[in-house]
Formats: sequence, structure tokens, C-alpha cells
Amino acid sequence: MSILFMQLFNGISVSSILLLIALGLAITFGLMNIINMAHGEFIMIGAYMAFVCQQAFTKWVPEQYFDLYFIVSLPVAFAIAFAIGWLLELSLIRFLYGRPLDSLLATWGVSLMLQQLAREIFGAQNVAVKAPSWLEGGLALSADLSLPYKRLFIIALVAICLIVIYLYLYRSRGGRQMRAAMQNRQMASCLGISTRRLDGQAFAFGSGIAGIAGCALTLIGPIGPSIGTNYIVDAFMVVVLGGVGKLAGSLAGALGIGVLNTTFEFLTTATLGKVIVFALIIAFLQWKPAGLFTIRSRALD
Repeated sequence: MSILFMQLFNGISVSSILLLIALGLAITFGLMNIINMAHGEFIMIGAYMAFVCQQAFTKWVPEQYFDLYFIVSLPVAFAIAFAIGWLLELSLIRFLYGRPLDSLLATWGVSLMLQQLAREIFGAQNVAVKAPSWLEGGLALSADLSLPYKRLFIIALVAICLIVIYLYLYRSRGGRQMRAAMQNRQMASCLGISTRRLDGQAFAFGSGIAGIAGCALTLIGPIGPSIGTNYIVDAFMVVVLGGVGKLAGSLAGALGIGVLNTTFEFLTTATLGKVIVFALIIAFLQWKPAGLFTIRSRALD
């Protein structure tokens, strides 16, 4: 039972990370129909912001305040990724609307450029981020079962982000306009909603969420220029499986993929487990191509 519960907990923690990565991707893909292959590099940006904050606190902040660096790094990672995402949308993405294949190739080129830029600034080797002392250790439930504080913190962080995103999408004027544009862009534009402005805000917001995800990933292991490529495929699977632009779909897709991944990897091997999950997703999409949840619309198309 201890092993079973630990595998379930690991699956939920992996699911929470995938959910945080996929949320921004689901918003941008659902609103703008842009295949953003550079989304993983915003994860990398957030991770390196945590490293930069750690180095800054080490040099310029008294030692007794060092543990606060991670709390500071979360808004810094969001702000930097948000700004770079907005700049990318203004300079490139807005010229590729309605051209999904072109957006795929262009953003893939941007991802390679950002990875090389990170190698020039931080080096090609992986760097480690020291976790705050209050995240060391774990919550002991029994003699054989202990839940690491790091993963508990990640789950709590994702839950807070999910609540904030829900309140924004369903309880704010900007969120209602965004959902209206997802359902029927032409009608929303006729009603006076600036869809171009929404596109820029949504892309930047999704990039900022990816930055927070990268900051959370530093608690699990070392980071490097290619850290985002390890998660971008799974994030796309979460979006497609859950249904484009649906918050509940992203949550269900992330939970399903995360738990199945850890379960099959435990029962078989890491490679075979991934193959089984891919096969199950393909079989499911053959039965339900639109995913678990779909956006209801009155559009004739």
C-alpha cells in the first residue's frame, strides 16, 4: 500500500507540473490557433530566473534571508517570461495568424535561438538551484511513506495558479472577452472586442505561466538550456487530450497522463511506459477527436 500510494502521489505531482506547463499552451492554442514550439523555452527562462535570483541573494542579501529567494523568483520569472512573450507576439506571432504550419516552423526556430542564447549566457552545462531550507525533508505519514515537501509545494503552487486562472477566465471582464473570442472570434470582434489586443495578452500570459512552471521545476533537479524540450511534447498531449481551450479538460488530461506515465513506468520501463501512454492517447483520440471537453459554440463552422 505504501508503494501504491507513493506512485499515486508521484503521478499527481507530475500531473501538476504538466498542468502548469499546458495551461498557457491551451490558452494560446485555443484562442489564436498558434502552434508554439517555443513554449518550452519560456519554461527554461523561468528556471534560469530562479537561478539568477539565487545568485543575487547569495551575493547581495544577508544569509538569514537567503530562503526568501525562491518566493521572489516566482513573480520575477512570471514577469520576465510575460515580457518576452509579449515582445515575441508583437514582433513575429501576430503575422502568422491563420498559418499554423508557418507558426510551427517559426516558433521552432525561435526556440533554437533562445536555447543558444541561454548557452551563451549561462553555459552549456546544467546548473543546480538549491531549494530553500523550509522545503527540505518530507511529511512522514508512516515508517515507509514520506511525502517530500518540494512536491507538496509544487502541488500547492499549481492549485493556487489554477484558482487564479479560473477567477480570471470566469469572473473578470478580460476573461469573459477571451472566452468569447475562443468561441466565435468574428462575432466577438463585431461586438467591439479588440481580438488583436486579446491575442497579445493571452500569449504573454501563457508565457508567464510557463515561466512559473520552469521556476517550480528547479525544485526537482538541475536545469539547462534544453529543459523545456523534455516537457513540451507531454504538454501538447495534455492540451489535445483535454480539449483545446478548456480549463477542466487540461486538468483531466494532465491528471490522466501523469498518473498513467508513473504507473506504466513503475510496472514496465520508462521507454515502454511512454509508448503505452502514447498508444492509449492515440486510441482515445480515434474515438473522440475533439478531446475530453469541447468548446460549445453557435458558429456554423
